[in-house]
Amino acid sequence: MSDINSGQNDKPAPRQTDRWLEPGPTNALVIYILYLAGLVIGISGLVGIVLAYVNRGKAGGFVESHYTFLIRTFWIGLLYALISAVLIFVVIGFLLMFAVAVWFIARCILGLQALQRGEPVKNPESWFLGL
Repeated sequence: MSDINSGQNDKPAPRQTDRWLEPGPTNALVIYILYLAGLVIGISGLVGIVLAYVNRGKAGGFVESHYTFLIRTFWIGLLYALISAVLIFVVIGFLLMFAVAVWFIARCILGLQALQRGEPVKNPESWFLGL
């Protein structure tokens, strides 16, 4: 005897866990988490910026402001970190590096809070905290 359903559904059904790669609030949440983990595990920040660039322009709605905010957070944070690294030779760089880490964490937390409330980032192109 043959299976009645054979050949009808050869494609496996998508798993629920695959949705974190699709543009939307869940993906933005993952990117925020990757950024915060990047302070400890450097490579995760790079994965986050790639995901943000891939999904920017596809989500629509309030999530678009989060993708802009996430991309700018990465690049501005990198710029600030490089300036701090250069200034380490003048000793003030250590203090600035700490300030950059606090700025980065605060920006991610404020973005996460807005995302969880279903709100856009008020000023995603801000160089400070996006308020």
